[in-house]
Amino acid sequence: MLENIPILIDFDGVLNVSGKVPEDAKEFLNFLINNNIPTHILSNSTLKTGDEIKAFLKSNSLPYVIPCMTTVDATVQYIKTKNLKVSVYCDKNIINYFDSFIKDDKPDAVVIGDLGDGWNYKILNEIFNKVLSGSEIIAMQMNKYWIKNNKPNLDAGSFVSVIEYASSKKATVIGKPSQIYFKEALKFLDFPEDNKFIMIGDDIYNDIEGAQKLGGKGILIYTGKTTKDIAESSGIIPEWEVNNLKEIKKLLISFN
Repeated sequence: MLENIPILIDFDGVLNVSGKVPEDAKEFLNFLINNNIPTHILSNSTLKTGDEIKAFLKSNSLPYVIPCMTTVDATVQYIKTKNLKVSVYCDKNIINYFDSFIKDDKPDAVVIGDLGDGWNYKILNEIFNKVLSGSEIIAMQMNKYWIKNNKPNLDAGSFVSVIEYASSKKATVIGKPSQIYFKEALKFLDFPEDNKFIMIGDDIYNDIEGAQKLGGKGILIYTGKTTKDIAESSGIIPEWEVNNLKEIKKLLISFN
């Protein structure tokens, strides 16, 4: 059964918890690989690529043969497919991935990632004016916040929302919970867009609700940003709730 149902796994909060690898991660990933379960690791990060996730796994002695994708990879693919020229606002270590598509004067679209401490009024106003002049908005992701040093920090979605509100124009969102992202992962695994799948994630909104809206099922793991209080107040009901990866392994075994 599991050979016909792909497993999508969120990276941050599941395999990377505040920079550390859960002790049961190696056993879990090896279980997926040894049982030929189609798997794809996804990250809403705009600060790294899929290759960098693989490097993280390798450096922590974890198997790294499972395909990995971030919103950077997916956004580049989207722009390439649409043949767009874009103006890009993201981390300086990422912007070079967009070099062949960049056109800052009257671009087709403005791509927005995360700028961290670099956000300011001047940049927001610059983006706003490009959008007001006709450029579309492409948001790498719409996360409200992320966890850094055990504290919530505003993420790119908060600033994209400012541009949407001021311009009265909606962004095309690439990362979770956008269906674009889930479909790209399913396509990579050679499954149709409407295929059943299971999403493992720590974000009740982006991971679980996003997957459910596409017909997938969600396993909410309480190792990241969503607490049980947040999950209960969200009104979203995951198909399964677990506390660690060992519990997910037992759950998947029970499906056979």
